[in-house]
Amino acid sequence: MNKKIITVGEMFSGPGGIGLALNKAENDKFRFVHVWATDYDKDTCNTYTNNVLKNQPKAIMYHKDIHDLELKSLPKVDGFLYGFPCNDFSIVGQQKGFEGKYGPLYSYGVKYITLANPLFFLAENVGGIYSANAGKALKRILHELNHAGEHGYNLTVHLYKFEEYGIPQNRHRLIIVGFRGDLKKTFKVPKPSKIIVNCKDAICNPPIPKDAPNQEPTKQSETVIKRLSYIKPGENAWDAENRMPPEVKLNVVKARMSQIYRRLDPNKPSYTITGSGGGGTHVYHWEENRALTNRERARLQTFPDDFVFYGSKESVRKQIGMAVPCKGAQIILEAILKTFANEEYESIEPSNKTYPAKSIKL
Repeated sequence: MNKKIITVGEMFSGPGGIGLALNKAENDKFRFVHVWATDYDKDTCNTYTNNVLKNQPKAIMYHKDIHDLELKSLPKVDGFLYGFPCNDFSIVGQQKGFEGKYGPLYSYGVKYITLANPLFFLAENVGGIYSANAGKALKRILHELNHAGEHGYNLTVHLYKFEEYGIPQNRHRLIIVGFRGDLKKTFKVPKPSKIIVNCKDAICNPPIPKDAPNQEPTKQSETVIKRLSYIKPGENAWDAENRMPPEVKLNVVKARMSQIYRRLDPNKPSYTITGSGGGGTHVYHWEENRALTNRERARLQTFPDDFVFYGSKESVRKQIGMAVPCKGAQIILEAILKTFANEEYESIEPSNKTYPAKSIKL
């Protein structure tokens, strides 16, 4: 039986966590086909094009700053996905929200939805968006998405804890799924598997091939190597500072972030892989005195070993940290396909709630 095609476009695509999941997600009735994607970063666009779109030559990758992109020129699609930049909503940053450079960029997705009236959309951001602008940011975003387009959208809003879905990383993301109001469909949050995968198994089983891409060894100074030698699995630099000699202690009084020189606990999922930050934030091996390689980081994001990231080592590190875990995204996308097919699946109540189209009031 020929499967019905659901065309998709992705804004702020990143390197392809969601994009790869779109390729893999399908059921007996439906499958996704890429039409276009956008990102402002050249390396990220190359990564997406050469991995996600390599077998879809008709799909278009727009390498443009969103401010310079004519939204009316983007082809209309059935499904629209966007992970609007999280910099100003993340608790790691200053949480400027709408007052920051990146906070208002969510509005470009709302504008496209209003222009194209897709059957569904998926919007993704960090959990810190709950508290940005004293909670007003999320309420405004939900209001605009709920009222977007001709019919509005039935929203399901949930904070996903991906470690509960078998992802080897504590990564929490707010995901909003909207089905167009006239379709009379409401997305249900898929039930977590509760299968916990620890970071050691994810990285070591099976072993990473010696010729795997993006597996260049990391380089640490003698000071960092010595500092790490005092830090036990699961600890950070502050937990171990009483054991450290003065020459390797960090001279930091304020902003003692928990991820600074923090080793992984091999028996637990990794802490959150990030795409920003300087020395001490690169995620450290539980046993060896070094940071993880980019391929090891990619495994914690559930990218397959043959997924090649393009750009410098630092560019690749950022791309991996900004991505959505592929396998986590696939679980959600397959639930979306089941919703289209009117198939029942195990679900839970959303952490936020569901909102009928055009029901949210400011």
